Amino acid sequence: MFKVGDLAVYPAQGVGVIESIENREVMGKDQRFYVLKIRANGMRIMIPTDSAQAVGLRQVIHEKEVPKVYEILRNKKVPVDRQSWNRRSRDYTERMKTGSVYEVAKILRDLSLLKVDKNLSFCERKMMDTAKSLLIREISASTKSDEMEIEQDLKKMFSVGRIN
Repeated sequence: MFKVGDLAVYPAQGVGVIESIENREVMGKDQRFYVLKIRANGMRIMIPTDSAQAVGLRQVIHEKEVPKVYEILRNKKVPVDRQSWNRRSRDYTERMKTGSVYEVAKILRDLSLLKVDKNLSFCERKMMDTAKSLLIREISASTKSDEMEIEQDLKKMFSVGRIN
């Protein structure tokens, strides 16, 4: 699926580069692993090649998919989730684990809309920052644009806490 040098997205960690593909003995059995270095923090993650898809390792979205992400972010005609912050947090955490860029965009949009009406909990603010960072890095990698440029695009969408 991946080769050395490919960019890949690992759920909740973001964009990384496949540094190597290694064989390791685990419990007496030879296994192949992708060694993924996360670009944001330098963390190295070893992912068994035979379960990479199951854990959500995927390619960076194609540049043609970026407008769909922006469309999700701009869509204000969604109901604001009124359940308790801890239920929302659990829901967002589960959605974040899917690794879907579209789910991450929905989380950022929903929290931004919620923030207009009420103060977010610490967990929600942290989730919002994580979602924003993940989107910035993936869109930047997809479009080969500077992360600051993407961040400015998002800031324009989120002026005064509202998505435009």
